[in-house]
Formats: sequence, structure tokens, C-alpha cells
Amino acid sequence: MSDTTLSPADLAAKHGLSVSGARPGLSAYIKQLWGRRHFILSFSSAKLTAQYSEAKLGQIWQVATPLLNALVYYFIFGVLMNAKRGIDSDAYIPFLVTGVFLFTFTQNSLMAGVRAISGNLGLVRALHFPRASLPISFALQQLQQLLFSMIVLMIVVVSSGFMPSMTWPLIIPVLALQFVFNTGLALIFARLGSKTPDLAQLMPFIMRTWMYSSGVMFSLSTVLKGKPHWLKDILQCNPAAVYMDLARYALMDGYGGHSLPPHVWALAVGWAVVVGGLGFVYFWKAEERYGRG
Repeated sequence: MSDTTLSPADLAAKHGLSVSGARPGLSAYIKQLWGRRHFILSFSSAKLTAQYSEAKLGQIWQVATPLLNALVYYFIFGVLMNAKRGIDSDAYIPFLVTGVFLFTFTQNSLMAGVRAISGNLGLVRALHFPRASLPISFALQQLQQLLFSMIVLMIVVVSSGFMPSMTWPLIIPVLALQFVFNTGLALIFARLGSKTPDLAQLMPFIMRTWMYSSGVMFSLSTVLKGKPHWLKDILQCNPAAVYMDLARYALMDGYGGHSLPPHVWALAVGWAVVVGGLGFVYFWKAEERYGRG
């Protein structure tokens, strides 16, 4: 059959053409992302460098910002409100700093994800690339920033009397699982934020509520004594609390099983797999719409 007798659709299929901006299959989409891995890494590093480029202290603010937040929370909750009850005085500072650093990791990943598409429309409309590269690179940027902060966290932990122990290497899988979870959140909220720009204005209130209900500044098991058991289970099993508790368990000798919810590692893996996987599929479903700009 000659080309002149074929319909336009059959002719396009014969020569390997596809609809412009059409969503690729899931496996093909993953291959495209892998092919853009160097762009994702470079984009996240460039964003991280540019974040404080106009400040005189430059990249020092990567560590100073969460540390100053921890100092403010220590003054308010540790000194004024005595929220450290149930926690040894020497352990409260590393307890608090660990919580602030890890929650900030999730919070900033989500907030960057909300604006990943709506804040980069020029790039989205000008170039053809898998749009998931953007929220993934922003989550990676926050991971890089956390790794800088971990140097300060280690100093704080050691200066508080907690020497390196056999549990310290556990911080690696904890951060890896949290990164997968954060990336899933960034993907979910990148799609939601692209449709509803006002979501970025609402998120700080949601994140503040999440922070106060996750035990960043106080021990949930102590505060919830006498409360309904179901409430304790819900709050202790929320993902932010799970990853913070595991990080504290890894770095602080003596922060043991009584402070952790049952099956905590299964919860950590489950949150990462479910949110990471569903977030990726949820974002991929809208790839065709992003392709049309």
C-alpha cells in the first residue's frame, strides 16, 4: 500500500510519529527521566547555589537558617514552656535540632513542589522534557541542603554527650526513605499547585499544623499520656513523626523503643513506597497537559 492511500494517523504511525505533547507510557516516561538525570542533578545544584547568592554570608545560610529556627523553638518551647518534660535536659537540644532539621527537609520539599510547575512556566513552555524532572530536582535540592545541615547536627549531638555508636549508620536509610517520601509529596503538590496557584498561600498554615502535631519540639508519648489511644497512634504514625523518631533513635543513644511506634521501620518503608509511587503516577497522568503548556 502506498503512502498516498494511508490515512494521516496510519501514515504517522508508519513513520514513528506521535502526537505532540502526548503522554508517554509509564516505562517510557521513566526512561526519559533517567536520560535527563544529569539535568536534574545540575538544576538542583544550580538552584541550591543561587538560593543565597545575593546574601553576604552566602551558602552559610543553608545551615544557619534551620539552626536559628531550632534556637527560636528552644527558647520558646524548651525555656518558656518547658516542653522538654519527659526528655533528659542534656538530650533536649539534639532532640529538638534533629526534629527541626528533618521536618524542614519535608516542609521545604513540599513547598518547592507546589511551585515547581507554576513557578517555571517559561521553562515548561519553551523546552520539551519530562516535567517530573522539576519537582524531583527540587526535592533533591532540599536533600543536598539537609546534608550540609547534618554536619552541624552531628556536632550538636556529640557536644551534647552522644558519642558515635553502632546505630549511627541507620541515618542513611532513614534519609533515603524520607527523600523518596518527600519526592512523592513534591510530585503530588506540583500537579495540585499547577491547577490551583492559591494552594501555595494555604500551605504554610497546613505545614505549621503538621509540625505541631508531629512532635518536633516535644515528646509525643509524654504529651499524649492520658489521651485516647487512637489519637496517640495517629500522631505517632504520621510520616513526619516516623522519620524524626528514627533519626533520633539512630543518633541519640538511649532514645529507644519506648519512644517509637510499633513496626516503625515498616511504617517508614510503607510511607515512602506508597507516597513516592502514587505521587509519581499521579504526576505522570497529567504529563500530557503540561506538554501542551
